[in-house]
Amino acid sequence: MSISTIVNDTACMAISCRKKISVALSDDEIRLMMEILTEEFPDPKPALHFKNAYELLCAVMLSAQATDASVNQATPQLFAKAPDPKAMVKLGAEGIAPFIKSIGLWRVKSKNLELMSEQLLQRHHGMVPDDYAALRALSGVGEKTAAVIMNVIYHKPYIAVDTHIFRVCCRTGLCVGKNALDVQHALADIIPLQYQNEAHHRLLYHGRFVCTAKKPDCGHCVLSALCKSRKDFD
Repeated sequence: MSISTIVNDTACMAISCRKKISVALSDDEIRLMMEILTEEFPDPKPALHFKNAYELLCAVMLSAQATDASVNQATPQLFAKAPDPKAMVKLGAEGIAPFIKSIGLWRVKSKNLELMSEQLLQRHHGMVPDDYAALRALSGVGEKTAAVIMNVIYHKPYIAVDTHIFRVCCRTGLCVGKNALDVQHALADIIPLQYQNEAHHRLLYHGRFVCTAKKPDCGHCVLSALCKSRKDFD
């Protein structure tokens, strides 16, 4: 897939997703929500452990359909053996596999780590690109992974949406959509730009620790006055 194709496809999805989502909060309520979350999580940090852009890219790829805790348990040994793309390619999929067998989909992820690392060497001199389309063109790098790299490493206003963020967005009425990608494509047009750099982690941690899947702690939720689903859990 070419980079130009990814750019065009992404633009088309951004337009079409606006027809697939709804926003139940006013602009003032959205701004207030972001201000409240800023106070709740003033300095949010990624849960995945990493030392550089390459390690984060690998870790986020491994985290698909897996917990951050399981990835953090596996990556120290993997990165000790393969700290850069050249070493990862030398290790190969068969050599990568034993380090990540505790993580879901390890066979596919082993091959993707090898291919992605080879592509970094061939296309980007072994460096993780600071371009969304270039990231998406790497094997095994989806929209969420590319958005995380752009946000965490390059401090760009990309908001990756996982299950926690999707749940918070839909419950509160911030952005209601059929799936996480529809919501991810729409959030840039909904959240004020000044809050977008930290919105990913603040929404994520609110979903992980407060607005949980089975038993949301509405009694202690700082967003309860704004939440459109508050009455459903009373």
